[in-house]
Amino acid sequence: MRFPTHRIARLEAWFDRRTAFLRHERAPFFVAVLVPILFGLLSIALGQDDNWDLRNYHWYNPYALLNGRLAVDMAPGNWQSYFNPLIDVPYYVLNQWLPGPAVGFVMGFVHGLNFILLLALVRLVLPRDKADMRLCILLAVAGMCGAGFLSEVGNTMGDNFSALFVLGALCLVLRGWDRLQAWSGRTAAILLLAGLVMGLGAGLKLTNTAYAIALCVALLAVPASLGLGVVSAFVYGCGAIVGVAITAGPWWWRMWRTFGNPLFPQFNSIFKSPLAAQVAVIDAFHLPQTAVEALFWPFVFTAHFTRVSELVLRQAIVPVLYALALVFVGRWLFEKLTNRAPVTRLAARARFMLLFALVGYLAWMKLFSIYRYLIPIEMLAPLLVWILMERMAVPRLGGWVVALATLVVFPFGTWGHAGWGDKAFSAQLPRFEHPASTLVFTAHGNPPMGWLATFFPRDVRILSLASGFPESPAYLDRIQAVIAGRPGPHYAMLAASRNEKDSSLRRKLSAFQALGMTATPARCAQLDRLLHKVRFQVQVKVPAADGQACTLELQPQYVTDLAAQDRAIVQAAQQSLERYGLKLDAAGCRTYQAAVGTDPYPIQMCPVTAGQ
Repeated sequence: MRFPTHRIARLEAWFDRRTAFLRHERAPFFVAVLVPILFGLLSIALGQDDNWDLRNYHWYNPYALLNGRLAVDMAPGNWQSYFNPLIDVPYYVLNQWLPGPAVGFVMGFVHGLNFILLLALVRLVLPRDKADMRLCILLAVAGMCGAGFLSEVGNTMGDNFSALFVLGALCLVLRGWDRLQAWSGRTAAILLLAGLVMGLGAGLKLTNTAYAIALCVALLAVPASLGLGVVSAFVYGCGAIVGVAITAGPWWWRMWRTFGNPLFPQFNSIFKSPLAAQVAVIDAFHLPQTAVEALFWPFVFTAHFTRVSELVLRQAIVPVLYALALVFVGRWLFEKLTNRAPVTRLAARARFMLLFALVGYLAWMKLFSIYRYLIPIEMLAPLLVWILMERMAVPRLGGWVVALATLVVFPFGTWGHAGWGDKAFSAQLPRFEHPASTLVFTAHGNPPMGWLATFFPRDVRILSLASGFPESPAYLDRIQAVIAGRPGPHYAMLAASRNEKDSSLRRKLSAFQALGMTATPARCAQLDRLLHKVRFQVQVKVPAADGQACTLELQPQYVTDLAAQDRAIVQAAQQSLERYGLKLDAAGCRTYQAAVGTDPYPIQMCPVTAGQ
């Protein structure tokens, strides 16, 4: 079968006509304004952020910071309760003043600002004579369509937000590129500022340390003497240290004074705080296990994505970039060994970017190997693919490779969203007659309960038990001292079971009611026939309330025994609490409603007695 080159040419011609407006001199300005707005609207369309980490600690930590809870509660968000909360403060504060959709728009808009920096980087890296404006815009758009980036649009996990600092530092270096080739006061200022920006991002989210290291090494690729490169890296490093000190220093100092470990409870094998087990508390599950795996890691984790993520995403740009890098290195070695002149030479800025990505990737793989921490390189990957394909004299093929690697992402997955409610977070709780003597315990780590700690009266103390915190004998003694110092009443706050199909049921019922499918017996009969033909997991129920002729209910196979599940949760909590000398009164458990947006997360409040 002949390859349909004429159809490919027609498709390329069609695409060229449809995107010709991007060559206009004002196009960069218009897309720079439009793209962040579009990401703000996308965030609204996705819904209220409802990721696991948000319910565990991203909502609790800024609350604890602003309300002085560090010495009051004990790890409601598990060991992550002691992460630097500064990055989460804006989201928490915005939700105190704005409705949920407005907060969602702001978060998406801020994440969309990465496009402006990415577009600037593309224009700075591509050779001036080849910097077609349309090409620059399309490469920047492709960078914003990575699976990891899209999965976090509008959410609080921090990777999209902290990428602004990584890209910003790169922009500063490339804008001052010519000055970096000879030492001057302006050179020092550029390097200090770039280091400061990168350091601010690393202090907010320590996973960006990999990129701080990468930029330091990449400065050695600046076309200057080795001595100047070393001095440049040193000055940049000083700026980075100052940046980290600004955003993380105060928190680390507070943690050091409180616990004797600035990163408590992490790295406690080094700092040896008595209030945590002397272990590293580092997630090594996602790291490659063998040297062969490490060598082919992008191919391994693309085929088995759970190796690097709890959320399975479709992506191809990282293994494509890695494969091209291997081909590029092989071709470079061949040219050197055979004394052949290269077809084209890499520009100095391109070499700088490739070295940055290589060192950043290696540091990421060694330290974390969690995919979402790779977002800055994922965003740069389309540009880097184009650079390598152009170096190998196949730019036309490069366009197709970038396009196909971008399209494979869709439809993209996310870390969880709920419908927009009157409030982003809500909870009903029992009345506490004596909050100053009340303790509330949590007795499991999953589902997370940290976000619920923010709804209790200020005098109530929240203690997390049996949730995975690396407890030490001194930590257990402190728990017992807190229990002895508060006569009660005491409660265990536990998750109540819920059928996740119920949310789907409500959405489907709302849609069919809007279409008038439940209003009359005849329409209900039509709906019943439809539901027998398609797998909607629901069936018609008659009669219905609210003047409707029928309603919907889950099919029997999707109905769960919530009461039995609640009893199992209580029984497991009883066994966990016994270790701490606590006895749970199962008969006294009461269920209360709580929600993230419109998604319900009911809880059980159970009386607890001590010294039994």
